[in-house]
Amino acid sequence: MFGTRESTVTNPSEELHALVEGRRVAVLTGAGVSTDSGIPDYRGPDSPPRNPMTFQQFVGDPVFRQRYWARNHIGWRHMDAARPNAGHRAVASLERKGTVLGVITQNVDLLHTKAGSRRVIDLHGSYAQVRCLTCENRISRFTLHERLSAANPGFAERAHNVTGLEVAPDADAVVTDTSDFVVVDCDRCGGMLKPDIVYFGEIVPRSRVDAAFELVDEADVLLVAGSSLAVQSGLRFVRRAVARDIPVAIVNRGPSRGDTHATVKVDAGTSEMLGALAGS
Repeated sequence: MFGTRESTVTNPSEELHALVEGRRVAVLTGAGVSTDSGIPDYRGPDSPPRNPMTFQQFVGDPVFRQRYWARNHIGWRHMDAARPNAGHRAVASLERKGTVLGVITQNVDLLHTKAGSRRVIDLHGSYAQVRCLTCENRISRFTLHERLSAANPGFAERAHNVTGLEVAPDADAVVTDTSDFVVVDCDRCGGMLKPDIVYFGEIVPRSRVDAAFELVDEADVLLVAGSSLAVQSGLRFVRRAVARDIPVAIVNRGPSRGDTHATVKVDAGTSEMLGALAGS
């Protein structure tokens, strides 16, 4: 069996290949796997300081919620337009070959699904749906976009002209003046609408966590790609693997909280290393 040790990698591609060759792999991905698709991350070595929104801020402060929806109204289409990069395509290719059993992703960008991965657990939800916190009705983000556009004619054009476009990792854009933005509520019950995304301070639905644990338990190797594992929602799967003596490989630029558990740690970009694994 493999022990859990931190490895000093002299040839990252060969050592990673040796660990996964002939074994079933569960993949856990974070924001770093999507940076090559133009979606910024929160904690990468070159990322500016960011303050992710919390659930308490969203539900407890009408001004904050107004600001969020104004920014998201501009930025969500950028995420919708993003396309899978070589890392996403490599994971999908490895799944087709039978090496990868499935993907647990902390990202909300749906890029693994767009790349063709079939077994994807969107741990934190996705940008593409919105739900009512009162009646639980769900609508597409495009449907909400049409409603917000009707309630705020010309807002998008004015925001682009004044501020340009800088997009943050959670699909909102940096917009300075949001004081006149009109927020819409659920058209069924009048309740508060929220992106169907797990915010900081929210609990990941138990069904998703259980599905992710099941995937880890089925695997011979857990491969972490592009995650600093700074939050418990991702780190718990590394700890699960370690508890079951399943070796862990981590590919990430910069340190992660799981490094001391890693059989192989590769400080590199995910597109390059995952592509090498897939033979592309």
